[in-house]
Amino acid sequence: MPYAFALILSLTLLSGCQSAYYSAMESVGVHKRDIMVDRVEDATEAQKDAQEQFTSALAALQSLTRFEGGTLEEAYHRVNAQYEASADAAEKVSDRIAAIENVSEALFDEWQEELSLYSSAALRRDSEAKLKATRASYSKMIAAMHRAEGKMAPVLDTLRDNSLYLKHNLNAAAIGSLQGEFRSLERDIQRAISDMRAAISESERFVAQLSRS
Repeated sequence: MPYAFALILSLTLLSGCQSAYYSAMESVGVHKRDIMVDRVEDATEAQKDAQEQFTSALAALQSLTRFEGGTLEEAYHRVNAQYEASADAAEKVSDRIAAIENVSEALFDEWQEELSLYSSAALRRDSEAKLKATRASYSKMIAAMHRAEGKMAPVLDTLRDNSLYLKHNLNAAAIGSLQGEFRSLERDIQRAISDMRAAISESERFVAQLSRS
C-alpha cells in the first residue's frame, strides 16, 4: 500500500468521520460503489464464517449429549469456547451489515443529488431508473441480512444457557438435562443457516445489479 494512501486512510479512520473517509478514498480512485461492493463481499464472508461456526457449535453440543465419561470441566470449556466463538462470529456479521448501511446512505444520497447536474434529460432519466432499481435490490439484500442476523440470537441464547448451566452443574445429571436442548438448537441453527444462504444470494444479485448501473 503506497505511503500516501496508508496515511490518508489512517488519519480518516482515526477521525471517525465517514464523509472524510469517503472523500479521501475517492481522492485515490476508490469510489463509494467500490467500497459498497467490498463491504458486501466482507459481509458474505462473515456470514459464511458464521455458518461454519454454528455448525461446529452444534457438533460440539451433539458430542456432549453422548458424553460417557471424562472430565466434566473440560466438557464445559469446550461448550463455552464454542459459545464465545459463535458470539464473535455473530458480532462480526452485525458489524459488516452496519458498514454496508453506512456506505449505502452516502452512495444513494450522492447519486440522488447528482441527478440534478445532468443537462441531458435522457441520461438523467436513465440514471434515475438505475438508481431506483439498485435501491430496490439493496432493500431486498439488507432485509435478508437482517433476517439472518435476527435468527442468530436464539442460537446464541441457547449456547450461552448451556454453557452457564454446565458451568454451575458439573455432573453427569447436567449432561442429561442438556440433551433436551439439542433438537431446539439444531432447528435454530438450520434456520439461521438457511437465512444466511438466502442473504448471500441476495448479495450476489445486488452486486450484479450495481455493476450494471
